Amino acid sequence: MHLAEEIMAACATAEAGITVFAVGTWLVQNPRIGRQLVAAGHEVGNHTWSHQQMKQLSAAQAVDEAVRGAAALTAAIGTSGWWFRPSGTQRSTAVIRAAALEAGYHRCISYDVDPQDFLDPGARAVRQRTLQAVRGGSIVSLHFGHQGTVEALPHVLEGLHAKGLQPVTLSTMLRDA
Repeated sequence: MHLAEEIMAACATAEAGITVFAVGTWLVQNPRIGRQLVAAGHEVGNHTWSHQQMKQLSAAQAVDEAVRGAAALTAAIGTSGWWFRPSGTQRSTAVIRAAALEAGYHRCISYDVDPQDFLDPGARAVRQRTLQAVRGGSIVSLHFGHQGTVEALPHVLEGLHAKGLQPVTLSTMLRDA
């Protein structure tokens, strides 16, 4: 089973909705996973074409990353989605926001909880870091390609429920805010 499918299974068990910011090159290789996410009620957003350090790109390169990412989303799931999250940075810049707008995105998304799971600290660290930092309205940054994240996720979801929090898609959270 693909790690993304394990994540979807954990989310289904916990009745959790998620927004996945997919890298375009990953979506080209895994369009089926993109379609499965949408079919399961999750959202897929643009996380650039090739996961470059967005703050280091020229304006033209940033536009290319955003536009190509949007095209990959459209090819995989039939829409470019609502949300853009720049790669390599927590916060957008004027150049990044202009690139996102050029690709059709009116908002760049950030996050407030980062357990740094991409550094592979292990499932226990991912769980503890996430649950210590999360609060109502938090946006948590987790990554598909890491076994520790997959192992931590069911426990993170249980911990969120224990705190009275329900994981939902970004659109649901913002609509209900």
